[in-house]
Amino acid sequence: MFAKSKITPKIDLEQHQLLEAAQARIKQKKRLFSHFMVFLVGSIFIFLINKILGYGIEYNWYIWAIVFWAFLFVLHFVNVYVTTKFMSPEWERAQRERLVLKQKQKIAELQKEIETDFPLSNINKKLE
Repeated sequence: MFAKSKITPKIDLEQHQLLEAAQARIKQKKRLFSHFMVFLVGSIFIFLINKILGYGIEYNWYIWAIVFWAFLFVLHFVNVYVTTKFMSPEWERAQRERLVLKQKQKIAELQKEIETDFPLSNINKKLE
């Protein structure tokens, strides 16, 4: 009586997978951008701690901290923009299909080997 009829959109499996992949990709890029912003603010903060507050002024340790953090950011960048292209859902699908085909070939070879070693005509004769 009071319930509204809800219209559910019908999305096929392939569209759903594409949407999930797009959402995951957006999340990756968003995290990379957040990492970059934290890197910038953190680098400025580390510089200010060393130069303004005078913590460890005799040695410029902040350079090593920023270089290490920049290295981690570059790894994150490579993971998002380089590695993901090589290991995308299409790559996973191709690998899965290749492995299934390989398994089917092995099964066919084993079946052929069994048929040559133990022909059905000999088994039928032994059963009679």
